[in-house]
Amino acid sequence: MGSLVASSGKLAPRETYVVLRRSVLSLVTVAGLAMSALTAPAVAVTPATAAAYPTSRVYVSDSAGSYISGTLTWYNRSVDFTGTMKSVGCRRAWYSVFDGYANSLGARSSSTHCDTVTSVPATLPADVVGGGSYVGVCLDDANGKPVTSCGVYPRP
Repeated sequence: MGSLVASSGKLAPRETYVVLRRSVLSLVTVAGLAMSALTAPAVAVTPATAAAYPTSRVYVSDSAGSYISGTLTWYNRSVDFTGTMKSVGCRRAWYSVFDGYANSLGARSSSTHCDTVTSVPATLPADVVGGGSYVGVCLDDANGKPVTSCGVYPRP
């Protein structure tokens, strides 16, 4: 705050001091409110969210035109597959999750589907610390025999 001494060398009247004090207080209050208005919406608009789980895109196909396409979502103790399978003839989707030492942690298979496009979701158990390390996704025939090589998808 500036000096309260007048140019004559004497102290300024008490009224001047009170007016200056109120002016400075008003200025600080207005500045504080303006800063709050600028920052408050950013805080209010940004909700707290958990970190997203890692995902991997999947695509396995055969020469007949059948395919499995979707996404693996990697959790701490499981892996979810969401996606579709197009079957030309009769096909089934097969999935298996493995730990870092190539030990199978769990496998799942869809039912057999013939000449259709259908959703083939699966939850694969991976009940070890940190979850699975990689997943194999295969396109099998109606008898469960692979019709093409399997796709191998490591955890990102």
